[in-house]
Amino acid sequence: MPFIASILPVVLYILVVYELDNFSLISVKRLLVLVGCGMVSALLCFGLFYALDSVLSPGQTDCLYPVLEEAMKAIPLLYLARHKKMVFFIDSVICGAAVGGGFSILENIFYLELGEPMGMGTVLFRGLEVALIHMGCSAIVAAGLMFAVRMAERRRSRLEVKRKDVLMAVFLLVAAPALHVFHNSFHFIPLLQYVVVFGSMAGLLVWTYQYDADMIHRWLDRGLDKQVSLLQAIQEGHLGETKTGEFLMSVKENFPPEVFFDIICYVQLNVELSVAAKSRFMMREAGLDMPMENEQANLYLSQYHEFVILEKLLGKSARMTIAPVVKFYPADRKALEDLLAECMAVTGK
Repeated sequence: MPFIASILPVVLYILVVYELDNFSLISVKRLLVLVGCGMVSALLCFGLFYALDSVLSPGQTDCLYPVLEEAMKAIPLLYLARHKKMVFFIDSVICGAAVGGGFSILENIFYLELGEPMGMGTVLFRGLEVALIHMGCSAIVAAGLMFAVRMAERRRSRLEVKRKDVLMAVFLLVAAPALHVFHNSFHFIPLLQYVVVFGSMAGLLVWTYQYDADMIHRWLDRGLDKQVSLLQAIQEGHLGETKTGEFLMSVKENFPPEVFFDIICYVQLNVELSVAAKSRFMMREAGLDMPMENEQANLYLSQYHEFVILEKLLGKSARMTIAPVVKFYPADRKALEDLLAECMAVTGK
């Protein structure tokens, strides 16, 4: 029974956070894998701390161990961020909470097996608090890593790196271990400490939810409007009258005519695929499950095949030059992956 009491709060927290994902972008399978990664992180920390306990004082461990725990939990989160598996702010919170939840499950079991006997109330209360601090701090770290990767993507695409993103990334990556150190170093009334921790994490989740909703709608509404207008301009032969056209004309002299023609085709395919991907994404958001026709699915797949061929033909130098025009952010990549998966399911390819 004590084991169930120590694990139950973690499971409840994970389920609550998972329900925040309006678009179901994180699969249950990935969530379970991340919980397992958190448990592996706890096991590695347990071995490391066992070796360090003999050389460090209690005061030093209170400051160092939380930082090491957050660094260990950040490894799978960094992998997800670098491979564009966390595409929205809320996804980073869900993934971080899953890793932190797995960590706290194993940590609670360690305390039950190796620590002093505890009553059922203490076990349940400790499970609530430890799960909250681990899941909350990991969520903060995941969000910070996502911002850092976003900045790296913008720099790689020769786009402006927003100052607020830099400040946000630094703040989040520093705040998580600082909050964990504070929790371990300063002990006061347990109930009051829990209320402080819970209030801080609840505030973070509410702010994250609001920020994420605004970011998603800006990505869908404003981005889609611009791309639809650009697609119409290309199809009607008025590309030169748009800002995108003006930019392309400014770099036209840098390429042979046949390469510049490929660039125009590459831009058009990028816009067509992006509009299609976002449109299907918005339909799923609205709860519309309209089946895609086989002909349409084949068209999208052929467009993507041509897009990949042109991408290879243009080479890195040309793609870097037109990077301000052809922008595939992590959210765009995720939407495109979903579109292609849907098309392959329809066509059976």
